[in-house]
Amino acid sequence: MLTTIFWVLVVPAALAGLLSNRTGRRFLEYVEWRLSDPPECHTPAASVIVPVKGVDHELHRNLRSLVDQDYPDFELIIVTRSASDEAVRVAQSMLGATTRIVIAGDPPDGTGEKVHNLLVAVGEARPESEVLIFADSDGQVESNWLRVLIGPLKDESLGATTGFRWYFPEEGRFWPLMRSVWDSTIAGNLRDDDKNFAWGGGTAILKKTFEQANVAKFWQGTISDDYRLTAAMNAAGLGIRFEPGAMVATTGACERSEFLDWAVRQLIITRVYRPRLWLAGFVAHIIYCGAIIVSLLLIATGNVLGLGGLVVSIVPGMGKGAVRGTAARLMFPSRTEWLDRFGWAYFWYTPIATWIWLYVFARSALTRTIEWRGNVYTLVSAEKTQCLSLAVATAIAVPLISS
Repeated sequence: MLTTIFWVLVVPAALAGLLSNRTGRRFLEYVEWRLSDPPECHTPAASVIVPVKGVDHELHRNLRSLVDQDYPDFELIIVTRSASDEAVRVAQSMLGATTRIVIAGDPPDGTGEKVHNLLVAVGEARPESEVLIFADSDGQVESNWLRVLIGPLKDESLGATTGFRWYFPEEGRFWPLMRSVWDSTIAGNLRDDDKNFAWGGGTAILKKTFEQANVAKFWQGTISDDYRLTAAMNAAGLGIRFEPGAMVATTGACERSEFLDWAVRQLIITRVYRPRLWLAGFVAHIIYCGAIIVSLLLIATGNVLGLGGLVVSIVPGMGKGAVRGTAARLMFPSRTEWLDRFGWAYFWYTPIATWIWLYVFARSALTRTIEWRGNVYTLVSAEKTQCLSLAVATAIAVPLISS
């Protein structure tokens, strides 16, 4: 019986591992290809919109990297719910001719605070700007970031361009490194065929495309700016191009509970906005982890078949992790010293990350309620969100997921 279960689980796990390695190699080749060409010379006027709430780690440096962009004509809009937010004080220290602060006020019921801030800021963008760029406040970018994101938009078959985040915890340590390894899995699955999702921390879109695709309508009743912007591009039949040169470096550490709660929140949002993707990922990790368990059981009985099953279940994932580490060196040449110290984690931590993925998937199946930067939401559907007060939310029987 155990041998039968072994074949049922290990064979698909091994095949999936081989396919995953092929995807990883394709990702690396795409990164090498895109980075080999300089940014395209297409520099229309742009508005960069950054929602803020609270003081993120190295917020001043993060915002400074946006202020100091090597781009001929852009404005930086820092938008927040309240003028009393501590982030406003940091932002004011770098106000210049091209930087301004927008106070969005309280969001309407049923719409997330970040999405509301973005909508208000889009309405405040200067008329001459042809491109809208959405960025997060917790990341640092290179000086050519805007050029890399905006250049490809001269291709009218594209709806948007996007980068993604990569965590670089300065002092290493297990849980901060695990967050980097865990999250790099998502980056490593970005594609070379313009069928990606528009990550909210680094996306560029033509203003006319934003309007024609009715992105503002897609944002109504939601907390997820990126999944719903992606849905708008898909509905309009427009591609989303991943640009490896537009990756964003996020620094700072985290504790175990902070990382796990954050990861669960990511997958709760995915479960609501991309249920098929969530289900496929959950099933895949059940198979992976099940194959490891049955292989260990066979080893315990003295059956050498289990050793082979363990190898084919674990090693391909470790190999793909190493490939992601190599890609990181290409995408972040200024982080070479950090990668020299901690790049080994993408190989050795991958088996553990697989089990964390399973744990996070399981927790994300239990609730649709999340806490995000002090706000509590129940995600009724992709088009409907219920905003709860923190006092009401803590009375809910299912434990909340904190940000």
